[in-house]
Amino acid sequence: MSDCGTYAISVIAFIGSVFSPWYRWSGRRNPENHVCINVATYGPGGRFTMTDRGQRALRQSETTFVVGPSHLQWSGKTLLVDVDEWAAPPIPGRVQGQIRLYPDALSSDELPLTPDGCHIWRPFAPSARIEVDLNRGVKWAGHGYFDANFGTRALEQDFSYWTWARFPTDDGAVAFYDADRLDGSTLSAAVHFDRNGTVTPIALPDRRPMARSLWMVRRDTRGDANSRPTQTKAMLDAPFYCRSVVRTQLGGRWHDGVHEALDLRRFRQPWLKPMIAMRVPRRPGWQFADP
Repeated sequence: MSDCGTYAISVIAFIGSVFSPWYRWSGRRNPENHVCINVATYGPGGRFTMTDRGQRALRQSETTFVVGPSHLQWSGKTLLVDVDEWAAPPIPGRVQGQIRLYPDALSSDELPLTPDGCHIWRPFAPSARIEVDLNRGVKWAGHGYFDANFGTRALEQDFSYWTWARFPTDDGAVAFYDADRLDGSTLSAAVHFDRNGTVTPIALPDRRPMARSLWMVRRDTRGDANSRPTQTKAMLDAPFYCRSVVRTQLGGRWHDGVHEALDLRRFRQPWLKPMIAMRVPRRPGWQFADP
């Protein structure tokens, strides 16, 4: 999120594009044949890019992750993301440039999202600075964050709904993870990140309802008793998923942070996959310039 509050960006690097209909239609047999670097920008001229690419577009090392024309590189202190993608309608066009993430600290903590550990959340850099320099004059700096999810089963095989949020605070950040599992059990987690990367569980604030998204996805987040969280910036609104900037009250103070809600019962519906495919093209072929 930009310091001025006008702009935001999200970048997701996939091996096995969990929300790609092409991956689902393939039977999810080969994750490396469905790779993607998804970039979405928010604010004036915001664009959405998500191209499902084949195995020939993937290259990896200990410090680099390459998918076709875009790549991530870890320098030891900075995560560099070089982007060269094509945006989907309704605002098509090239999205090109570099994003730089400077972590305040790194964390090795992980949170299992299921008792058997088939789904894992890991906040690599709970607090960071970010610099964005893209074409069409998109240039800003702000507050950033870097995490990862790992899984050995499809999300919709284990979950019906989840919501996640992260709110910067004066001394770091807090994050909330709530999920309803298909077996009837639930996950409820609240953690505090300090600026040294230390992750500490904290008491769970109340689970407070929010207005539904434009696609009527149910939403809630954590906040003080009797408070009412509200959306302050629309980001991504899909039939099964909503990402937005949300304001909630914690300990008597208001905080703005990124929030997501995911309806996996809706995502399982066959009628939804062709709709997603219109925004997520499949490009299996790729040829690097060097051998």
